[in-house]
Amino acid sequence: MDIARLKWDIKTLIIEELNLKGREPEDIDDNAPLFGEGLGLDSLDALQLAMGLEERFAIRIPEGEQARAVFASVSALAAYVASEQGG
Repeated sequence: MDIARLKWDIKTLIIEELNLKGREPEDIDDNAPLFGEGLGLDSLDALQLAMGLEERFAIRIPEGEQARAVFASVSALAAYVASEQGG
């Protein structure tokens, strides 16, 4: 799967899993932080998103400090998913 398509799929998953009404995948910057000033997600959102990512992409999201790096942005998530899927 190419990285652009993977990013689009992750953005779509974020919108669906977190019920971000009125948002479209193109509204989410690939490199914007997912937490804080970016999308403004919180720890409950992270848990829900992690479960959705694990189910959708058949991967395992790390916990603790490793998870912070994975959830830094859509780009970071896409890189992690691609590496876990051998791409």
